[in-house]
Amino acid sequence: MPTPSRYGDGVADTDEELNLVSAPSDLDLFGTHLALVEAVRRHGAQPHEGALTDLGRLAGTHRTARWAEFADRYPPQLRTHDPAGRRVDEVEYHPSWHKLLQSAVRAGLTAAPWEEGAPAAGHVARAAGLVVWAQTETGHLGVLSSTYAAVPALRGDDKIEATWLPRLASRGYESGLRVPGEKPGALAGLAVTERQGGSDLRVSTTVARPEPGGPVEGEPTFRLTGQKWFVSAPMSDLFLVLAHAPGGLTLFAVPRVLESGRRNTWRLARLKDTLGNRSSATAEVELDGTWGVRIGDEGRGLRMLLGTTSAIRLDGVLVVTGVMRHAVVRALHHARHRQAFGSPLVEKPLMQNVLADLALEGEAATVLALRLAAAVDAGETDLLRVGVPVAKYWLSKRVVSVVAEALECLGGNGFVEEHGLARLYRDAPVSALWEGTSNVTALDVLRAMSLQPRSMEVLLGEVDRARGADPRLDRAMDEVAGFLQAASREARRDPAAVEAGARWMVERLAVVLQASLLVRHAPGPVAAAFLATRVSGGGGVLLGTLPVGRRSTQVMIDRALPV
Repeated sequence: MPTPSRYGDGVADTDEELNLVSAPSDLDLFGTHLALVEAVRRHGAQPHEGALTDLGRLAGTHRTARWAEFADRYPPQLRTHDPAGRRVDEVEYHPSWHKLLQSAVRAGLTAAPWEEGAPAAGHVARAAGLVVWAQTETGHLGVLSSTYAAVPALRGDDKIEATWLPRLASRGYESGLRVPGEKPGALAGLAVTERQGGSDLRVSTTVARPEPGGPVEGEPTFRLTGQKWFVSAPMSDLFLVLAHAPGGLTLFAVPRVLESGRRNTWRLARLKDTLGNRSSATAEVELDGTWGVRIGDEGRGLRMLLGTTSAIRLDGVLVVTGVMRHAVVRALHHARHRQAFGSPLVEKPLMQNVLADLALEGEAATVLALRLAAAVDAGETDLLRVGVPVAKYWLSKRVVSVVAEALECLGGNGFVEEHGLARLYRDAPVSALWEGTSNVTALDVLRAMSLQPRSMEVLLGEVDRARGADPRLDRAMDEVAGFLQAASREARRDPAAVEAGARWMVERLAVVLQASLLVRHAPGPVAAAFLATRVSGGGGVLLGTLPVGRRSTQVMIDRALPV
């Protein structure tokens, strides 16, 4: 006779029998992402697959998930003074934050691809690694991006580049402030925005006064005074800072610790209490006679930052692609292991439609993000000039919808903090703010159309590579090209009307670009579903409204996360 359960007859005796689903563990987050693996091979980064597999396995472990949980649960703390009352201006992070950052630096997710002699397709490999690692925790990624993105600006001065590039490209990480040359590697941050201007950097009030005989021998040194409003990596070793020199708005390299060992003046006023990315110590910084070295000529600060802005925006595209992927994996894993009304959720036709639509959005983001990374390796600056802001605008919008839908797939558990997706939902909108809000990014595309028409021609040429594959895509390409021509003519007569339609224009550019890439590189059911919904409008506005049969949805689900 069976022994009754301690809860009484008819109640499961163990948790394993209670239809409970834990988060996936020990999952290779690279190898199971087929669209990413294919993109890595398509763009010539096959030699990096072994390292990406190692990173994918590390990212998918329970240990890494715990690091991410603790980094978010215990946000950084500001310490302005030491016990003796000396000013130190330091930020203390939870040890898990350092573990995450150390792993990412060791994997080459900082400036390694910029080094002379770096392996081929290094930017594609780093991009794939960032997509993988973004599935752990996003708050610590900002310093990776700013370190990577600082290099194009540093190339404005040969001596500064020669000094700092090897440090920023190093795979060694050591926390704390020390003389940069004595550390195994260095990190870089940005200090450009101010509270009165935000994205309008021209209204900066920070001033730079030239002062001969500064701490950097042979370099034009300046004293900087002013405030910076959003500094996302305040414990970095080097900062790019905008300030008004006598010749105009200029870019400066500002170290936290001088080569003499003395600390540069870098006062942390407070840390922001942010909606998402809570492990990132976004700080308000005061400069007071702070030493800086000029990068490039005076008055060319904004121009010196163009490459940096593009690199950070591309990282924003890669991070939201990783966040989407994380959401898709969690939703699929839960649906496969959760029983409802007599069978697994994944077998329910309506849930299948939702899951396939999530997978479709994730694959479209992946092919676009990796194509842009390949453009960095190939030096396709015209494609990057327009393609990066187009992708950044669109994916920053889509990621919020994807994560919200994935939350619902987990039911009530999805909205509980300890399951991790609530953190993902808080983090998702932050990407829209990296190097320009959505409106700023859309206007940047409009500006390129006017001032650099060659870049728009190159983007349309990339889209046109799929011409003839499907009449729906051909019609959409013609529609976008016609709109751009009309907008170019209208801009001379009524620029306000053209500006008002910038978001629509950028959205359609993004969609036809994604469609072109999917038609060329994705399986037929994936491309067909995208054309039917995103291009020709055969689906609803919301996710989960694919007008396709169960066979097609099953193909997309199986491809998104192989069993």
